[in-house]
Amino acid sequence: MITGIGHIALRVEDLDRSINFYTHVLGFRKAFQLDHDDGTPWLVYLQINSNTFIELFPDGSEKVPVTDHSVGFMHLCLAVDDINGTLAKLRERGLACPGEPTMGKDGNWQYWIEDPDGNPIELMQLMPDSLQIKNSKF
Repeated sequence: MITGIGHIALRVEDLDRSINFYTHVLGFRKAFQLDHDDGTPWLVYLQINSNTFIELFPDGSEKVPVTDHSVGFMHLCLAVDDINGTLAKLRERGLACPGEPTMGKDGNWQYWIEDPDGNPIELMQLMPDSLQIKNSKF
């Protein structure tokens, strides 16, 4: 039985820059790194919570823009417990976060940021009357 999403894997241009963003700015923990036989990094696992991770693969070189009509990856959504508190913490850590959160059509607060490679990241605070909560079977 499927119990959740285990990880998302991203190919990144600059591994150190991405590790810094996901650990120091977003606050995730570097769980471990696997290397090729020659000692160069193959992938880095970042831990979001007890069983959810992000894999970073180095040496990306072709940026493929995400558009309104792209097939495949659109964005990563991170659940937050306090959207305004999260934005305040991200600003303290040096991330430019202009503007304010907006209320989505689903009834949740949302705010958009990007990682160093331009991947869109939605920060979402689930609200008690949101469509997700009202339609949840769990």
